[in-house]
Amino acid sequence: MLKKISTEKAPAAIGPYSQGIIAGDFLFASGQIPIIPETGELAEGDIKVQAEQVMKNIGALLEAAGVSYENVVKTGCFLTDMGDFGAFNEVYAKYFTDTPPARSCVAVKTLPKNVLCEVEVIAYLK
Repeated sequence: MLKKISTEKAPAAIGPYSQGIIAGDFLFASGQIPIIPETGELAEGDIKVQAEQVMKNIGALLEAAGVSYENVVKTGCFLTDMGDFGAFNEVYAKYFTDTPPARSCVAVKTLPKNVLCEVEVIAYLK
């Protein structure tokens, strides 16, 4: 049985998808971009500013599912410029400390709304 996760503390889906889906013991969260949920506006600034907002949005989805960053087992990170890799990692590392999850990080040509980064997560719910 699938359960939809939705929260006003993270940006609303801007297409035909859910913010997150619980399947069995796992949360599969859709990719988050640096939209400020309260205003619907993009977090303006460099990769650090945008990555910080992305991570806050992920935190809101995790909270809605009853878990935290410690439950994340896999992330997918998308950057429009690998030159931002180091600065992105500085922000990312603040959220995944004790046991960082497995991760993929790739460069892409463009992201929705021309943002600099997007991150998706899979979290274990137990």
